[in-house]
Amino acid sequence: MLCLKQVCLFTLRRYQARTLCSDLLLSQINGCTHEDEVFSLVERSKARLSEKHVGIALNMLWQLQKNRPFLLRTSDYVRNHSQFLTLCVLAENKVELMEDEVIVDILYSILRLNVEDHVSLAKVLVTEAWKRLERQVLLSLPALSKFALCLYKQHRQFSPIIGQVAHIVDMKLDSIKDLRILSVLMMTISEVITESFRDRLLHKAEQLLEEEHEVHFNYARRILQFLQNVKLKYHPVLEKCNRVFLKSASHLDVHNISRVFGLYEQLGFDNAEFRLIAKQLLSDAIDDYYNPETFAKLFFSLGPMAGSKVRERLLVTAANMAEEFSSHQVLMILKTLRKMKCRNSHLLKKMASVLHKHLDSYHVLQLVKLTQYLVVLHCQDLELFAKLKTLLLGYLKSSVIPADTAAVIRVLAMLPSFQVEEMIINKAAAVLPQCRLHHLSCIATALVKWNYHGQFHWQNSSELCAKLLQKLNDCGLQRLQKANNLNLLLEELLYVNGEWFEEVLNEETLAMCQHLIDQITWANVLPLSFFLIKSEHRCPALFDRIASVTVENIEKIPTSEIYFILFLFSALNYDPPENEEFFKSCIQHLTSNLSHLETHHLVLLAHVLAMAGYFPPVLITTIFNISFLSKLDAQLNVLPDMVKQRVHSSLMKLNRAVCLECPEFHIPWFHEPYCQRVFHNSMSQINPQRQHIHRMLTEILGGSHYSRVSVLTPYCYEIDFDCVLDVNKKPLSYMAQNTALSGMGGTHLRHHIKDEGTKALPPGAQRIALEFLDSKAFSKDYSRHLKGEPAVKKRHLEMLGYRVVQIPHFEWNSMVLSTKSEQLEYLRQQLYGIQ
Repeated sequence: MLCLKQVCLFTLRRYQARTLCSDLLLSQINGCTHEDEVFSLVERSKARLSEKHVGIALNMLWQLQKNRPFLLRTSDYVRNHSQFLTLCVLAENKVELMEDEVIVDILYSILRLNVEDHVSLAKVLVTEAWKRLERQVLLSLPALSKFALCLYKQHRQFSPIIGQVAHIVDMKLDSIKDLRILSVLMMTISEVITESFRDRLLHKAEQLLEEEHEVHFNYARRILQFLQNVKLKYHPVLEKCNRVFLKSASHLDVHNISRVFGLYEQLGFDNAEFRLIAKQLLSDAIDDYYNPETFAKLFFSLGPMAGSKVRERLLVTAANMAEEFSSHQVLMILKTLRKMKCRNSHLLKKMASVLHKHLDSYHVLQLVKLTQYLVVLHCQDLELFAKLKTLLLGYLKSSVIPADTAAVIRVLAMLPSFQVEEMIINKAAAVLPQCRLHHLSCIATALVKWNYHGQFHWQNSSELCAKLLQKLNDCGLQRLQKANNLNLLLEELLYVNGEWFEEVLNEETLAMCQHLIDQITWANVLPLSFFLIKSEHRCPALFDRIASVTVENIEKIPTSEIYFILFLFSALNYDPPENEEFFKSCIQHLTSNLSHLETHHLVLLAHVLAMAGYFPPVLITTIFNISFLSKLDAQLNVLPDMVKQRVHSSLMKLNRAVCLECPEFHIPWFHEPYCQRVFHNSMSQINPQRQHIHRMLTEILGGSHYSRVSVLTPYCYEIDFDCVLDVNKKPLSYMAQNTALSGMGGTHLRHHIKDEGTKALPPGAQRIALEFLDSKAFSKDYSRHLKGEPAVKKRHLEMLGYRVVQIPHFEWNSMVLSTKSEQLEYLRQQLYGIQ
């Protein structure tokens, strides 16, 4: 009987479909230009409405709304109209007669009209579509993608029905030729797919992005959303999507731009060219964004890039509009202020006053972020902090999720004058065995801070804290010892930092990475390099494996990732066994793909290669070119301050290295004014260690006029001390002293020897640069190997005619040199070259 019923329904649907071509009512519905016309037809023709009429009518209601500007839409009016309810009842009653596409179209239309997910019609439509999928009455690919999008909008990303959709996509993936359909399906099924299926989807997306000449903005945006959902930063697809956004520039508005910036931020990706275009578009249309929603997006997108005048306008407008902002918009404004490093007291007071009425609407992780922003921005509203503390403690008491517990504990430690309750310690102890390394690090940081500042105020608190720290250490070690998958371990290590990890787990983590060394592949050399850069440990086995994997798979590694691999070797001054082959392979890959790299990336790459002693001609001539440097200047204006400073510094160091090591390029030294500004702004005090060395140096040489302190050399290297010894090792006096040491504060003026440095010394005389090297100059492993930067500095100073004496901190502070006489003798030996 069931089979007969299905056959009859199918035949009826087909019969009705054939008669629709001559249907006057259908033509009338399609000809409507206003919702009231649709409702009038429905009211007059209820008895004649077929399931097809109902579907077309509901779809028409959405199309009429869609054609209006967002702010002029009247979805509330449509949803509450009596004839809309009539249409919903009719659709529910006729659902079994509907074509597959009609069911999906109706579901899509009512969801776009903001009908609640729990409304009866929405449930019935989803259930009917699910039944048909289970009976393997397969929807067409366009209908399947639309249905999947409806499920996504209903937040059913983890439901079994999405699994059913994913299974169909898996079977039909090779037949998908439309990027719009693929992008929707990728985004909607992203939470229920395997890693191998994820990679197949990305390969298909990459293929279609290459093949399709005109890719719509939304297709690329959905693919980025997919990458965010699966937490994967896949550069080839990211760069292709970015090119789509650049081509779509003329059609972008503040909504699209803010979406892209939000996705880029989540994925750790950036593009200066897109920033430049976005800045221009938003700056030109700044007066058009006058409602809270669009202005909050404008502030988020334009604020961090804005010049001083536009920035001031944004801050004033935000303060005037503060009372109108929703809870989400307030959070967005504060997040942007933190990015801008802007502590505008007037705007902060306004935001704080508005927050009082929104606090109860935030979920726990939003409260954590909110507290972070307010602390970093130096908010002075103590009443607001008191409310935040109460809410956070309330969440902590009921929390059962380790990540949430760790986040709350970490942010409670940031609150001013916080008194630690015993409940917090007990809660931390309860979740430790379930915590990932990052969460353990958060809890450890909070405990150490509270203990250091004496914020425990109950009996035996210190003993309880010590026991918890020991348990925390044990949990961290146990978690490491259980690791058997390098990719999962590296995923955890990505967000781990702080003294606790460095002191307790760093060496064990390196040992575990060595244990899993066979799992190193081209796909994970980047996160492994990140970890090793952060750890500052030279681990030959891991370095050698990274180098060999990189050489073997150089074509698979995105050019933008090569920089970090090269940085690892250059910064830690490590030469792999096949050093020449490694660097030449990387250089060849880079130089054949220069057009795919941004201007500031080229500068960073060239600098890191120069540290290792490599100066590819094509890279050097590309960078030291007027048009390139002009483009670089324009792009630096829209990049974050940290990136801007790093690029400026790298360009200066590259310029210096090329002038000293490759004079054949005939590149002029043009960074003198920049260096003077930097050094002028960084005028500081000589630390006690260097003061002590200077006094001993004065005693050895026979007077302060024989040496100088904090000397600025040609090409702007700053050295701690310099002196000149004649052919008989006797010190030569400096007649003009531009260096002053104050006995109390240790402030000093730099002595610039740009002109003196080029003068010839007396025959046989020797200029000596004496440098005290603190712990930052060495790797943190037992080898205490000199890092790349101080090694390059020594090389360059020798080219400038200095004999360089480097005093490592671990030698100077050792027990061997525990007395003044021993230190004087050590310094004398170093200075005079006595072995």
